Amino acid sequence: MFVTLELSKSAWLLAAQAIPSGKTSAHRVSGGDVEGLLALLRRLQAREQRSSGREVAIILGYEAGYDGFWLQRRLSAEAITCFVMDPGSLQVDRRARRAKTDRLDAAMLLRALMAWCRGDHAACRMVQVPSVEREDARRTHRERQRLIAERVQHVNRIKGLLATQGVYTFQPLRRDRWERLNEVRTGDGRDLRQRLRGEIEREFRRLELVLEQVAAAEAERDAAVADPAVTDADAEKVARLARLGGIGTELATVLVREALYRPFANRKQVAAYAGLTPSPYASGDRQRDQGISKAGNPLLRKSMVELAWLWLRYQPGSGLARWFVERIGTARGRIRKITAVALARKLLVALGRYLATGLVPEGARLKAA
Repeated sequence: MFVTLELSKSAWLLAAQAIPSGKTSAHRVSGGDVEGLLALLRRLQAREQRSSGREVAIILGYEAGYDGFWLQRRLSAEAITCFVMDPGSLQVDRRARRAKTDRLDAAMLLRALMAWCRGDHAACRMVQVPSVEREDARRTHRERQRLIAERVQHVNRIKGLLATQGVYTFQPLRRDRWERLNEVRTGDGRDLRQRLRGEIEREFRRLELVLEQVAAAEAERDAAVADPAVTDADAEKVARLARLGGIGTELATVLVREALYRPFANRKQVAAYAGLTPSPYASGDRQRDQGISKAGNPLLRKSMVELAWLWLRYQPGSGLARWFVERIGTARGRIRKITAVALARKLLVALGRYLATGLVPEGARLKAA
């Protein structure tokens, strides 16, 4: 029996179709009511078993999204086969206007799930559900990324407030920011007004709170790698990756926790997971390159592009860096950025091979022990 769920906070809409009868039915349970969902599934399963006279298994699917993976883990614990479907891989009607309701969406998911189980793996794609431990291990570096973005917001706000008064050289991240604020004079030689100064001081306090939380997140991240009592295989991979010149603990943590902890069948899968694969467009006489797909993990993609530029700086003697120089020569501008993305793709494949087999990328330099 195939079942799909369209999830929302208020209600869960269920579409079910059993192989013996071939009939499709729709049902509704309250949002978050797992016990009610399990009871409904058992009733539908028992009904189909009575009509067919044999055992009926349940195969259930729902879209990845706001609800995460807890429902998949709960249903799997109840011996129900549960898949989490990638919503970006589902085929939809391309007409300018199309009917869209939860009932129609559940039916669309049901058709895709049945096609995938028949062997048509182009009908949709399934998300690989991480373990609870791996999902929890990602939180530290993802939190740091959000805190860094918040730090930038506070710094830009302080600089913007001062720029309106003709002050352009103030650096909010300096440790003596409070003392330097007392020395600030506007462009026309006045002291800062009381309300403006009060707003900047409040921004200072918010900035210092963010800096404190960034330091705490980084300490937690480093402890997971440096602690000899930790037997986590992923932590060991982070330490190995950080031995390469140009790769620090933060980048190594992102690469391992986001992608390189899992096996890939080939190099195309590695690049596709990061969204670094090209997207050609060729139809009749029209042929053009649409750039990279950007369909993968955005944090991984951003980190790999950053690492590509770091690799050129800290690993100039490596084979990949020489390939970049030979391909670019003295060119400047957009072509360098395009080739840096290609370097990021090759580098991700090489680092995955390094962690899987121990083969150091050609010419790469290891840090001194």
